[in-house]
Amino acid sequence: EVRPGEVHAIMGPNGSGKSTLANVLAGRDSYTVTQGSVTYKGGDLLALSTEERAREGVFLAFQYPVEIPGVSNIYLLKAAVNAIRKHRGQAELDALDFLKLVKEKLALVQMKDEFLYRSVNEGFSGGEKKRNEILQMAMLEPSLAVLDETDSGLDIDALKVVAEGVNALRSPERSMILVTHYQRLLDHVVPDVVHVLGGGRIVRSGDRTLALELERRGYQWIAASAPAEQPSAAG
Repeated sequence: EVRPGEVHAIMGPNGSGKSTLANVLAGRDSYTVTQGSVTYKGGDLLALSTEERAREGVFLAFQYPVEIPGVSNIYLLKAAVNAIRKHRGQAELDALDFLKLVKEKLALVQMKDEFLYRSVNEGFSGGEKKRNEILQMAMLEPSLAVLDETDSGLDIDALKVVAEGVNALRSPERSMILVTHYQRLLDHVVPDVVHVLGGGRIVRSGDRTLALELERRGYQWIAASAPAEQPSAAG
């Protein structure tokens, strides 16, 4: 269970099911759930379409953000923000109010105004794409944010900027799930709980110290540990 205000980190070796979990939560069409359930806000998340999940506050930051030639960032953001506001029964933002809001969020991820008028992710560096994902999250204000390997391919400076953006968006109403291979992201975004996946299931849960232990010992020690060994205490 991921409670409001909590940040949970999902770790595990390649092929353990981390990105599959992220994509299933977001409702990607290429995945079919054959068993199990996901309860979100008291309802069946799996019964909702991808679009319905987005309107209900589920956000996925992609491991490999897609390029959308011909569609500007500002157009995409304005359309998405106003669609969600309409779903919430709020008035749409006019051009001036929207521009004021988006400039505040740009500062959060240290992006220049010019990014608003470029096609979504087209010609962006890896770090710019990841910052653009955090910008989208900041604008949409989801209640559940799933960040799929947001730290992948980032140098230390870009990682710090992205982590600062994520930390700024932590709130008592927002749950976050961070999917990551390495604990370096968790040096900057400290999770409440760390889960380790293996073979598509959680094999161990603990606090941040579990991630540090994984960094030292790798994943094999978990697979090789005795069944009677108790999992690390969750924080």
